Amino acid sequence: MMLRYALRTVRARKGGFLGAFLALMCAAALITACGTLLETGLRGTIRTERYAATPVVVSADQNVHQTTVKHKKGKTKVKHKAKPIAERAWLPDDLAARLRRAPGVGRVIPELTFLAQPLTPAGSVDEDRPAYGHAWDSAALTPYTLTTGTAPKADGDLVIDRHFAERAHLKPGDRLTVQSTQSPRSYRITGIAQPAKAVLHQTSLFFSAFEARRLAAHPGQVTAFGVLPAKGTDTVALAQSVAKALHGTTTQVSAGDDRGPVEFLDAAAARTKLVSMGGAMGGTSLLVAVLVVVGTFALSVQQRHRELALLRAIAATPGQIRALLGREALIVGAVAGVTGALAGLPLGSWLHSRFVAMGAVPATLQHTVSVFPLFAAVTATLLGAWAAARISSRRIARIRPAEALSEARVERTRPAWGRVLAGLALLAGGAVLVAVLSVLRTEPASTPVTFLAVVVLASAVALLGPLLVRAAAAVLGGPLQLTGPGGRLARANLRGNAARMASVVTPLTLLIGMTCTVLFVQPTLGDAARAQAREGIRADWVLAAQGPGVPAEAARQLRTHHDVVTEVVRTTVRVGLDKYAAQGVTPAGLTRTWDPDVTAGTLNDLKDSTVAVSELAADQRHLKPGSTLKLTLGDGTPATLTVAAVYAKGLGFGDLTFAHDLVARHVDNPLATSVLVSTARTQTQLATTLRKFPAVHVLVPATADSIQAARQQANAEVNYLAMGLVLAFTAIAVVNTLAMSVSERVREFAMLRLAGATRRQVLRMLRTEAVSVLLLATALGSAIALAVLTAFSIGMTGSAAPAITPLVYVTVVAVAGLLALVATALPGRVALQVRPVTVATAKE
Repeated sequence: MMLRYALRTVRARKGGFLGAFLALMCAAALITACGTLLETGLRGTIRTERYAATPVVVSADQNVHQTTVKHKKGKTKVKHKAKPIAERAWLPDDLAARLRRAPGVGRVIPELTFLAQPLTPAGSVDEDRPAYGHAWDSAALTPYTLTTGTAPKADGDLVIDRHFAERAHLKPGDRLTVQSTQSPRSYRITGIAQPAKAVLHQTSLFFSAFEARRLAAHPGQVTAFGVLPAKGTDTVALAQSVAKALHGTTTQVSAGDDRGPVEFLDAAAARTKLVSMGGAMGGTSLLVAVLVVVGTFALSVQQRHRELALLRAIAATPGQIRALLGREALIVGAVAGVTGALAGLPLGSWLHSRFVAMGAVPATLQHTVSVFPLFAAVTATLLGAWAAARISSRRIARIRPAEALSEARVERTRPAWGRVLAGLALLAGGAVLVAVLSVLRTEPASTPVTFLAVVVLASAVALLGPLLVRAAAAVLGGPLQLTGPGGRLARANLRGNAARMASVVTPLTLLIGMTCTVLFVQPTLGDAARAQAREGIRADWVLAAQGPGVPAEAARQLRTHHDVVTEVVRTTVRVGLDKYAAQGVTPAGLTRTWDPDVTAGTLNDLKDSTVAVSELAADQRHLKPGSTLKLTLGDGTPATLTVAAVYAKGLGFGDLTFAHDLVARHVDNPLATSVLVSTARTQTQLATTLRKFPAVHVLVPATADSIQAARQQANAEVNYLAMGLVLAFTAIAVVNTLAMSVSERVREFAMLRLAGATRRQVLRMLRTEAVSVLLLATALGSAIALAVLTAFSIGMTGSAAPAITPLVYVTVVAVAGLLALVATALPGRVALQVRPVTVATAKE
């Protein structure tokens, strides 16, 4: 019976439930979109291209492993964890003989994959198809076959794929300069090759076997082995035979869809990134959605206070009121959840495409969609709607019928003690999160706490809202009194309808606080890192390259007896399972070009067997000069080094600094990301010396800093997009709540008109209320953002000075104000179009 009443109520009050429907629908769409990203990270397909004709691929282990054994209460618990490494791990080439002896193996093809960037006019190389070099002997892995010309035999021969040849207008006999791991070299194109199946995500350049080994720069090692079956052997049997032959080694045997991650390491790493990003977005979206939906339902129940009070007066029990509101919420939640979940599918696809366009996710990781995000969104929407209805109906269902009828006409002057205590508890919890944030010194740890603190503090504002609105009315009462009849009416509404006004303050506060936090977190971190880098670079000039990097030969040509040239190569390493940003620098004369503010030890002791660490890494690992540090280099090679120095500017230069040659031997791209030059020579003289390297440019340090700032901005755009949907949802909630708040005041406006107020005075009252609410929300949202950003800045940079751009802040407040005024004025004008007498004499 209660379900039938709920259906009738929803059918009769479609307009009253529209606001709740929109809030729930947007929440479901957002959760679905985040869910598809999370699922893509967990189960997204990475299809092989290079190994299309190779049923089994043998590769090195791309993870660092850690096993812990705990003995507790007579029981032994063994936990195994693995984390991916940053560079490609290599295999010893003598494994080929072992593989050839395995039963069912017909042919073993060693594979070399290395950097090989064609230096052609802009636009000749498709940015979506990064170029890699291979030995022609491994062309059968795809397979590639010659369509014209001959295979490469001499060291200066080269075969290119057909797509690149057509795009760059190249043919056999032409010459092509290629920048690989060594100095740029000109090759004669001897042939054009075409794959048997479409290769969409890479450009292949094939060299002679000897030249490929030289360019790969890993003597005695290979990238992988392609294993072809003997006649009559199927893939399953072949994979089992190969795995048995390699038992006892750390090699990985892949077949079917597992070959893709071996080929596209960036796509495999992007899975972890998408899981983290989708989880963070989904978690934040869920928290924001709960806050918004509860506020929307609270406003909806408040608008129906008289109706529910009458039900209580005619003997409806508290349980029946709760059941009615709960079923209404489930009906609205079901429709909104299904609609929003379906709308979230194209939204998730669009998000994935934007991440691919920005380079945050490679195109080789295909977007995956199943029913699980849909079910999760609908379930979360139903639970959220039901919980919001239960929370909103607590007071009306609990108080006596007579009190309910009296409160239906006049708002309760004293807020419930339970609400106040809960608000104070959340305020204390937010303060604790802010305090914790001020001691977190790593970005992965601080980022989730940052946004959680904003949501918790905004939730405290939601619960303490009526008290805050009354306080604001007391402060603004004098100025409002001087603005005329509209101001006086607005002042009376702020005092007499604090709960209604508080429901509008909450989403506005959340919008301003969250937007400011999102926009200023990355600049705070980036500006501090760049400031440390500017202070620490002593060089007169900086070399940078358009392309993969600065060749070592360019640095050697500049290095003289009087000048110091420092090559810088960047990577990440693992200490245990923890990831640290690292760099390799040329030790000779290092202090003339680089000053990371050494606080202990000396950089003069930096060599292949030592390492310099930041103060953060030293604190985390309890290190000091002379300590031993065990770590895993970028390609999975273990190393044990002695700490030579501890420095303060870890934010600008990374947490670990090695000798250049040590890092260069263990990265995919050994070319320098930058080269620091200390010299008395001029820019023109340096450029003349480097004329054989047209892609290398000589820059002043300030220009190099500007380029770094542009790169940081490009990386920040990914985070802006990720959180932009949450902010858009919050903005929709602001408009929705304001429209609901104004549209239910039709009778109030009619009474004011009958009492002699003009349309202009009523609209002026609404604008004054909106501006008053905006001022309060701006103050609260700004205070929340400032507290959170200051704590973030203290923890990450050591300085209580977050990077806040005044123009951006003013724009945020202006946009919030525009939303508030439009969402107030439009429903107000619609409400005033009905004749006052008609409204006043109509049934409620």
